[in-house]
Amino acid sequence: MEAIRKQATRLREQVARQQQAVLKQFGAGGYGSDLVTDEAEMQQHHKLERLYISTRAAKHFQRDIVRGVEGYIVTGSKQVEIGTKLSEDSRKYGAENTCTSGTTLSKAALGFSRARAQMEKERGNLLKALGTQVAEPLRAMVMGAPLEDARHLAQRYDRMRQEAEAQVILTWHTNWKQLKQS
Repeated sequence: MEAIRKQATRLREQVARQQQAVLKQFGAGGYGSDLVTDEAEMQQHHKLERLYISTRAAKHFQRDIVRGVEGYIVTGSKQVEIGTKLSEDSRKYGAENTCTSGTTLSKAALGFSRARAQMEKERGNLLKALGTQVAEPLRAMVMGAPLEDARHLAQRYDRMRQEAEAQVILTWHTNWKQLKQS
């Protein structure tokens, strides 16, 4: 009977040390009572779960923003192509049709052509800047590590907790078998 008590005491101390090691790993510090330790551990676990959920939601939101910006750039590029074609056609009309209806219409077509070409050039520059200064950094941020850190931390915490529980169960089983044999 005394041997069983000693084994139980050793097992209890080992579990307490493992719990404290896990809590120290995540900044909860060492607590004396098991109730406080379990409560603090659960609070840490809930905080990590909330952080994981919020970072996942933020990542999906950022992906949606990147998709929207990329869609705007693609649509804008098509509009620039159409506007450039309109500008070229207006320039051709103004240059070729000088004798039909006088110089007023030709001058207006050429003026429209130059203004439209300049507008499309500036719009193309804006879309390029939007791509390089907004879309690419956002894409890098979505694929980058800052949001992944909380997810990996939560996964690592769960893995450590499961390993500690498995080790405790394994130790308990081996001790139980040893006690049965003696």
